[in-house]
Amino acid sequence: LMLDTVDLQWAIILQIFLFIWYSPVEHLTVRNLTFWGPLGELPEYEILHLLSSLGQLMSLDGSMKTLTLEHVRNKVYYFNQEILYRQFSEMNIASLTIYDAYMPHMLCPNRTSSFQYLNFSHNALTDELFQNCGTLIDLKLLILKRNKFESLSKVSSMTSRMKSLKYLDMSNNLLSHDAADGQCQWAESLTELDLSSNQLMDAVFECLPVNIEKLDLQNNQINSVARGTAELKSLKELNLASNRLADLPGCSGFPSLEFLNIEMNSILTPSADFFQSCPRVRELQAGHNPFKCSCELQDFIHVERQSGGKLFGWPAAYVCEYPEDLRGTQLKDFHLTELACNTKNELIPNLEKGEGRVQLCQHERNFIPGKSIVENIINCIEKSYKSIFVLSPNFVQSEWCHYELYFAHHRLFSENSNSLILILLEPIPQYVIPVRYHKLKALMAKRTYLEWPKERSKRALFWANLRAAISINLPISFEDNEEQSD
Repeated sequence: LMLDTVDLQWAIILQIFLFIWYSPVEHLTVRNLTFWGPLGELPEYEILHLLSSLGQLMSLDGSMKTLTLEHVRNKVYYFNQEILYRQFSEMNIASLTIYDAYMPHMLCPNRTSSFQYLNFSHNALTDELFQNCGTLIDLKLLILKRNKFESLSKVSSMTSRMKSLKYLDMSNNLLSHDAADGQCQWAESLTELDLSSNQLMDAVFECLPVNIEKLDLQNNQINSVARGTAELKSLKELNLASNRLADLPGCSGFPSLEFLNIEMNSILTPSADFFQSCPRVRELQAGHNPFKCSCELQDFIHVERQSGGKLFGWPAAYVCEYPEDLRGTQLKDFHLTELACNTKNELIPNLEKGEGRVQLCQHERNFIPGKSIVENIINCIEKSYKSIFVLSPNFVQSEWCHYELYFAHHRLFSENSNSLILILLEPIPQYVIPVRYHKLKALMAKRTYLEWPKERSKRALFWANLRAAISINLPISFEDNEEQSD
C-alpha cells in the first residue's frame, strides 16, 4: 500500500496507522508526510495515550513487514518526541525506513528486535546512535548515509554488538579517523562497507572491519595506502576513486583483491608491476587520471596489452594530460620506441649526476605553463650552452618539419654554429630524410654526429665522445664504472 502527499492532523494520522495495522497489508509506504496541529478536541494526555496504544499494538505480531516513511515534516512540537521514537524502535517488523525526516535520534529497542533492515538516510543522526545497543542482533542491513556522523571509531563501536550485520552504508557523512582515536571494534559479520564521500585520510586503513569483502572509499582525502597498515585478507572489491593517490596501491595487505577502482586520482605514471603484485585482480579501473605520457608510461601501456582486457574503460578513459603537446592523446596512440626510452633513461643520469654535472632543460620538468611549446623551446635553447638533438628515422619523417619551421631563422641552424650536437639512435640514410627538410640534410652532411651504440661494450666510447663534444668534464657514467671494473 502506498500513500502519497499526506497532510493531516496528528490524531487522524495515528488512527489511520491503527486501521492499517489491523489489516492484511504487509508493505506500507507513505511519501510526503506532514503532521500538524491543533489536535482537535484531544488534549495532550490523550494523544500520549494514543501513542502508547499504537506502540503496544505495533510491538505485537501482525501482517505488517515493511514500513517506509519518506520526506516527513513534523509541525507539532509540544509533546515529547522521544515517545514517538520509542514507538518506532519497538515495532515488530522486519524493515523500517525513515528517510528525510530531520530526525536527530533513534532509540535502541528495549528487547530483542525483529529488525533486519533499517534505513535512516538523509536525517540529522549523530555518533550517539545505537551506542551500547545489544538488541539489534538480527539486523543485516543498516543505511545511514547523509547524516551527521563524525567519528569512524564510534561508528565501529555502534556495530560491535550487531552480530548479523552484513552491509553498512555511511556515505555522505562527516567521518574522519585519527590514530589517536583508539582501536576500532567492528561487527565481525560485516562484509560490505560504504564510506564514500566523507573526510577520511590515510589513517582509515587502521580502522576497517577485518572480514570486509567490499569496501567503498570513493571521494575522500586519501593520499596513499601505506604497506603493512591493513591486513584485509577477504577484501575482493576496493573503490578508491576521486582521492589524492599518486600511484596504484600494492596488494600486500589485500591478497584476495579482484576489483580495484582508482579513477580520478593524481596518478601521472602508474606502476607497471601492479598485476604482478595483485595476481588475482580481474578488473582495474584507472582511467581519468592526469597521465604523463613519457618513457616511464610505456611500461604501463605494455602491461595493458598483456593484461587481456583487465583495464576497464580502455582506451577512451586513458588520455595524456602531460606534456601539453600530447594533451588529449589516447594512451593507445602514444608510442616511443624502446631504443628512444633506453637512450633517454641513460642520457639524463649520465649528464646530470655526479661531479661536473650539466643541467638539462627537459620539457616535462622545465617548460613554463601558459607559454606555447615554441616559446618554451626557444627560451631553453637561448639559455643553453649546448643543444642536443636525439634523432631517429621515425622522428625525422614525422616531426622534423615542425622543428625546422620553428628554428629556420634561429642561430641554432647556422652551419657555423657550434652549439648543436646531433645524436642518432639508429643510422638515418639520406634518402629517408624528406627533400623539403634541406637544412637537416645539410647539417648531417657537413657535421659530425654521434650514433648510439646498441652494443654495451661500445657505450663507454660514446660517453667519452659526447663529453668531448660538450667540452666539459662530465662524470664517468655508472655504466662506464661497471665496465671499467670488469
